[in-house]
Amino acid sequence: MDDGQNITLGELKKQYPAGAIVELVKMEDRDSPPVGTRGTVLHVDALKTVHVLWETGSKLGIVVAVDKIRLVSDEWGNNNG
Repeated sequence: MDDGQNITLGELKKQYPAGAIVELVKMEDRDSPPVGTRGTVLHVDALKTVHVLWETGSKLGIVVAVDKIRLVSDEWGNNNG
């Protein structure tokens, strides 16, 4: 994923649909879950924040210009990693 500056909202929503499983690669937040934590995409908002329900129980959004996630599987369970 690029730095988030050049990706459109539509592209981001297509890349991370609701229900997709992602893995945390990097997050600039002192309350972030550990790197490697997986979670389920809840939605992508108009500010290009990918909202995730993490397996730790927290709900923290990914700011695509700062943080990084990796798609593990899309909403239909296809394995991408």
